[in-house]
Amino acid sequence: MKDLKKEDIKQEVFDLYDDYAHNKLNRRQFVEKLSIYAVGGLTVSSLLSFVSPNYIDNLLVAPNDPTLNSDYITYESPKGGGTIKGLLSQPNDKKTKLPGVIVVHENRGLNPYIEDVGRRTAKEGFIL
Repeated sequence: MKDLKKEDIKQEVFDLYDDYAHNKLNRRQFVEKLSIYAVGGLTVSSLLSFVSPNYIDNLLVAPNDPTLNSDYITYESPKGGGTIKGLLSQPNDKKTKLPGVIVVHENRGLNPYIEDVGRRTAKEGFIL
């Protein structure tokens, strides 16, 4: 089978993914509706992998980068989302106080891309 290109996929598939990404459809509904567009050699799995983000292959800073100290933290948000999980990243060689940056992630939670943004920011001398 030839490599899948955007032009091979109907716009409705991207619209479905957008609805799923913005919590208008749950995963089961999304996959059920996606199956309508799986015809011929085009499978649900190939459609799903094409429209889903590929976080891991696009990381710029390794999660175990030796120049950074990165650990998961949790904190309470009683008037918000309950217990929140975050990633705290900072350079290992900090000698003075560093400026801080807060990155707010998507509604689907902390994902590898957002964690990578945090590590990249820490590599530039910030506490994130």
